[in-house]
Amino acid sequence: MTYHRFVALGDSFTEGVGDPDASRPNGVRGWADRVAAQLAGDDFAYANLAIRGRKLRQIIAEQIEPATQMAPDLVTVYAGANDVLRPRVDIDGMVEAYDAAIGRLASSGAQVVVFTAYDPGGSPVFGALRGRFAIYNELVREVADRHGATIVDFWRLRDYRDDRLWDGDRMHLSAAGHQRMAMAVLDTLGVAHDLEPLPLDERPVLSAADRRAANLEWARTHAGPWVKRRLSGTSSGDGLSPRWPTLAPVASA
Repeated sequence: MTYHRFVALGDSFTEGVGDPDASRPNGVRGWADRVAAQLAGDDFAYANLAIRGRKLRQIIAEQIEPATQMAPDLVTVYAGANDVLRPRVDIDGMVEAYDAAIGRLASSGAQVVVFTAYDPGGSPVFGALRGRFAIYNELVREVADRHGATIVDFWRLRDYRDDRLWDGDRMHLSAAGHQRMAMAVLDTLGVAHDLEPLPLDERPVLSAADRRAANLEWARTHAGPWVKRRLSGTSSGDGLSPRWPTLAPVASA
């Protein structure tokens, strides 16, 4: 299928955090920009309304209506991970709101693409939340089935066990991770593309002491500020605007 109007919705995952590019708005690129470049043609436009730190209900309140007004024929939606990471979350209530939003997008005639969340089972930090994410993912699959949405099953993409597909903060995809996700989206849509995995650097095997030191540095540099924002009610996305707020042409890859 040929797409003409692609709108991407969500949080940091879709904004492109972890894939730096100083030439682009907010200083990032991301998988959605990479997908758009592959879909680009003479009659194609792309918008990206995602903002880092947004929770599911914020995404619904801020992004669904502007997206529908653009009359897209392709919409991607990633939402909910920031909610699931909170100390307390009503997953059923959250997905009820998500279901209504996906239904609204699907009823517009757009092809809607949704995502499961990554399986954190191998993570020493987020592994304790694996059960929450599994429940959330199963409910997302039900929503996709109900509304005929296409689902990119991040949970089953096992190559993301390689930490080189993740940024140094261990929460966002690296450039290689965003490239891999762009490939997964295009493959799921059945769109031919010329993307290839980005080269991965060789990394030395760390001793136990080196791993402890790396973990402590990560906690100081990334985990501490993240927890502080949660406790203070602030977000990394405060003051940011959508990177591509209106439909615009995209250069072909």
